[in-house]
Amino acid sequence: MAMIDYPENPVRLQTPMNIKDATNLIARNGHSHCLLCGNLHPKSLNLSFQAEENGGVKARFTAKDDLQGYEGILHGGVIAALLDEAMTHCLFHRGIRAYTGDLRVRFVQPVACNASLKIKARILSSRPPFYLLKGEITVDKNIVAWSEAKFMQRPIP
Repeated sequence: MAMIDYPENPVRLQTPMNIKDATNLIARNGHSHCLLCGNLHPKSLNLSFQAEENGGVKARFTAKDDLQGYEGILHGGVIAALLDEAMTHCLFHRGIRAYTGDLRVRFVQPVACNASLKIKARILSSRPPFYLLKGEITVDKNIVAWSEAKFMQRPIP
């Protein structure tokens, strides 16, 4: 598969969002019922992403045993979803709504269900309507999983 060449296009974000702004961001982007971040989903994981000075986003998350695959280990599909969500929110924080077109996840080591995860994402490059992003999950400053994904901007109704 050929890779698309994206030119760098860094954008600095102004200030971190407060809870009300984050809830409004989720609602504006049609994610109120999202399993991972939605404030209206009854079983939401309630992820909340904050802007970083480098233009990326970050969040903290501790999973429970009901998200395990193997005994005591966080399910790989959940890890992939967390990475995808982080990259999506990185775009949301820039006013961009987009679909994931290609998601590649690298699992570096197993993640315990009770581990405190730091989830981060940033835009590597952009050529609207296409965006290339990178996400990573760390536990105690050690990378346990990372991803790259291509997104395509979607029209705002």
